[in-house]
Amino acid sequence: MNGSARISRRRLLGGASAVVGGAAAGGLLSGCNANSSGSSAGNGGGGGGSTVTLTVMYNNNELTKDHIADFEAKNPGIRINFLQTDATRLNAMLASGTPPDFVRGAAVGSANVNARGLATDLTPYLEKSQVLKKDDLLGVNDSFRWDGSKIGQGSYYGIVKDWSQDATLWYNAQLFDQAKTPHLSETEPIGYDDLLAVGKKLTSRQGGKTKVYGLGVEWAWNLFAPLATMILQQGGQIYNGDLTETDFTSAAARRAVAWYVDFAQAGVGPSSLDPLPDGADLSTFMAKRMAISQDGYWYGGNFVKETALHPVIRMAPAPVMGDHRVSPTYAGMGAWIPAKSKHKDEAWKLMEYFMAGPPAEERAKSGWGLPALKSLLPKLPQDLPYQKQAYKTAQNELQFSAPLPDSPYATVDTWNLTLDKHLQRAIKKQATVDAACKAITDDVNKVLKQGKEQIG
Repeated sequence: MNGSARISRRRLLGGASAVVGGAAAGGLLSGCNANSSGSSAGNGGGGGGSTVTLTVMYNNNELTKDHIADFEAKNPGIRINFLQTDATRLNAMLASGTPPDFVRGAAVGSANVNARGLATDLTPYLEKSQVLKKDDLLGVNDSFRWDGSKIGQGSYYGIVKDWSQDATLWYNAQLFDQAKTPHLSETEPIGYDDLLAVGKKLTSRQGGKTKVYGLGVEWAWNLFAPLATMILQQGGQIYNGDLTETDFTSAAARRAVAWYVDFAQAGVGPSSLDPLPDGADLSTFMAKRMAISQDGYWYGGNFVKETALHPVIRMAPAPVMGDHRVSPTYAGMGAWIPAKSKHKDEAWKLMEYFMAGPPAEERAKSGWGLPALKSLLPKLPQDLPYQKQAYKTAQNELQFSAPLPDSPYATVDTWNLTLDKHLQRAIKKQATVDAACKAITDDVNKVLKQGKEQIG
């Protein structure tokens, strides 16, 4: 997979939660969870020599034509009707009770779908599968779990295909050397305040324009996840016990918001008030015009053919704000099977193939993200020096992985829009940080209340 394809995929993070938002707005009826035995004869399976057609909604640069042909050859009773990921179309299909049989979706943000009963409980399949096994699943899959009130435990309602700990840092050692700045540690995290100070030192301007950004935080992609991470690192909470309220006026939340305001006002990196033309750090980082970019392990896949960058790029741990070292994924992209699918058993066969078969091995070997299975971790690439260094850093970082909080009553998209709106006001000094935090709290709590009323 080439870099531009991966960027497109990453920018669909918002699209994944937009599906949830559409479900919430439309007031979809809850579907029944599967009570499958995991046998191919149970739920509309292709017995008696008939052919089953699976409707699959995914990205064609992830589930490719070659994958589909291989799967169909190995499962002659199954044919795939492929649909490109489309949030609007998915919402319409879910609302009409005729959903796809296999759907692309993020683990982070899946609480809404699960609370509405729209997804199939995959636990019975996992318990009988000889291909996908619960004890082989990395903890990132816990964000797809739902016990009826919160994520992280209970049944599995999806499986992650690949992921990264997205708060980690990639940096250009050459730019550090030119600024006479010590390199970042491969194992010990830098504090956020120190990171901002380093970013300021590495930023250079010429003729009133930024020549080199000191630090990029992929502002256009996500605000909720990094801010939530900062709060968790301080021992704070995002939600109350029943996930119906937030308090961004807490000391931990205020410190996180203030950091983002300082970051933008200092001009050390792109923001929504000073965006990059393509909305992502990659091209600027590759042009050696950005010293540090906050991106996950997957970022390294962009550099395999960029031989000029190999000697200078490095990966560093996620920075910390507080005493709790937390390094989460912001998405954990994978797949789920709608509860009203008529071909759950056949969809599970595709799940096994895509998540643990040849496509999963290809993904692991490519370095475009971490696998979601423990057994595939050794297949990550270590041929190039920078890959060896990144592998070592990523392996050490795994011990600090933790799920982000997820309320079924507000989507990540809602959070991102609200946070950006009030951050902009604070950056432009139209509001104080305290006022921005109060406004964020009020706006999100209104959404949470509405979501609670819709779901019940």
